[in-house]
Amino acid sequence: MDFRQVSFDHPDAVRLNDRVQLEYAERYGDEGDLTVLDPGMFEPPYGLYLVVYDATGTPVATGGWRTQDENEHGYADGDAEIKRMYVVPEARGRGLSRLVLAALEDDARAAGRTRMVLETGTKQPEAISLYVSSGYAPCVKFGLYRFDELSRCYAKPLGRAAAAASADPTGTGSVEAAAGAVPAPVPSPVE
Repeated sequence: MDFRQVSFDHPDAVRLNDRVQLEYAERYGDEGDLTVLDPGMFEPPYGLYLVVYDATGTPVATGGWRTQDENEHGYADGDAEIKRMYVVPEARGRGLSRLVLAALEDDARAAGRTRMVLETGTKQPEAISLYVSSGYAPCVKFGLYRFDELSRCYAKPLGRAAAAASADPTGTGSVEAAAGAVPAPVPSPVE
């Protein structure tokens, strides 16, 4: 798989965003996620947007993070917010969502962000499973959908201790043991 940093308005990012919006609309019976996103929100060092390409050069997954700090929408200083995580149906079950999530976390941590946050919904149980199994915990709701009963918000610390714990899923403190531990893939469109 080829992970490429692109702009949020890159043609492949736009196509994948259109696909995830259709899936949101189908699952929730609405017009999709109405969160306003600007390509500048994902420009380093304030964010990052990735598109993953398969061996044939086909875009199959996407995800980004953007800087958030304390504001009236419930964010806290140091937050990095995940947006538009998605894997196309034909590429699910390969662990791509975990790889994208790890890449976003690593980049946000390197940019000095201290907490990764995300909002998903109850009609995306695969996404919730992915995030919980990746160390995310429910948190105070934030963002556009913070008052929606279907909305769920999660957070994960991005400090060095959190990075070490996520690099060692065995809990043994052994990098060698962690290297052999491969998380089970979750076939999911996630956000």
